[in-house]
Amino acid sequence: MRLLSPQFKKDKELLDSVHRKATEMIRGLEHLSYKERLRDLGLFSLKKRRLREDIINAYKYLKGGCQEDGARHFSVVPSDRTRGNRHKLKHRKFRLSMTKNFFPLRVTEHWNRLPREFVDSASLEIFKTCLDKVLCSLL
Repeated sequence: MRLLSPQFKKDKELLDSVHRKATEMIRGLEHLSYKERLRDLGLFSLKKRRLREDIINAYKYLKGGCQEDGARHFSVVPSDRTRGNRHKLKHRKFRLSMTKNFFPLRVTEHWNRLPREFVDSASLEIFKTCLDKVLCSLL
């Protein structure tokens, strides 16, 4: 399981350029823009794929599907008074600026925006389907 995403801008740009070139090599899609190629292929950008995996890992932590204890990464603030889902996350405070790429900080804001019915999904597969619908609308 990957809990750190590429930290440096140059690493992200390198991965993105490889992804762009790979999609350009597909016959019939050379003339399309990068976003159009991704849409036609049914793929997400690398940034969205990282976000998707982070949110799925958060779901696994909260539903007990991971071997590791999720409580050390973030705490759940259960309340019916909050907007959106009842399982709002709160991450611990960190002092160093390098911690902005840590898993809890990357996922908390996005998790808290998910609708209640997505977070309360009965299975991981249902959650993934709902999450893909949300990510598709973020284009």
